[in-house]
Amino acid sequence: MTTLPHRQQLLNILIAHYDKGEAQAIARLYLERRFDLSHTDALLGKHFLLTPLHEQQWATDLEAFRRGVPVQYVLGSAEFDGHAFAVTPDVLIPRPETEGLVQWAAELASDQPAHLLDAGTGSGCIAVSLALRLPSATLTAWDISEAALAVARCNAKALGSDVAFLHRNIMTEAQCPTDAPASFHFIVSNPPYIRRSEAVTMERHVLHHEPHSALFVPDYDPLQFYRALALLSRHLLHPGGALLVETHRDHARQVAQLFDLMGYTHIEERPDCFGQPRFVKAVHP
Repeated sequence: MTTLPHRQQLLNILIAHYDKGEAQAIARLYLERRFDLSHTDALLGKHFLLTPLHEQQWATDLEAFRRGVPVQYVLGSAEFDGHAFAVTPDVLIPRPETEGLVQWAAELASDQPAHLLDAGTGSGCIAVSLALRLPSATLTAWDISEAALAVARCNAKALGSDVAFLHRNIMTEAQCPTDAPASFHFIVSNPPYIRRSEAVTMERHVLHHEPHSALFVPDYDPLQFYRALALLSRHLLHPGGALLVETHRDHARQVAQLFDLMGYTHIEERPDCFGQPRFVKAVHP
């Protein structure tokens, strides 16, 4: 028996990338997930049988943390809506605020055998979570990245959900839709919405490791995906169907105004779990 490599060694590495409180939370999560070691056990220096495989994993993980790799990529998974989703650098790490989009869509679709589309699925966290919440619904999910779709398919299989994943580009589909009119009752999307100029204010572990194609939009047109989604939804939604999107907290009102100008009705905004303006719903007339 030997002691688990000292928690302080991990903290010293993490504090170079995060503030002290966040570094402590990451260390706690890592030790619990990787070594099944509780916070109390780690603080007390509990003895732990370190196999050569453990030692190799510890060394590999510490090197990743030194490079600023997010803990979710180090562990290969992230929690979302009560489930563990596999994540790789090909997909964004699911954020807790996005669970609000899932909850809203599930509320609206709960009383019908609806067909839902997740446009820009990434890890599949939205589509798979909705499929698990809505067993009578049909779920389709698109992404422009084949690598992201591979991750999403693995998540759907691992969690026992039935989702049809398709390689599609929101921007080109908006101009020339592949699917027939009125194919969906609901369209949900968490598209890229961070302006390029905001990169200088972002945490390094996000900027240097998460896929930029899923994060950024040009400064000159930060609403480009919402315009495309509104155009696409006019074709794909049933009359009375709803488009629900996640937005930048600075742009929720502008997105709502855009949907109004494009002829949508019953437009609503909702805050996320942190109280920030985040989600917009619009109904196809």
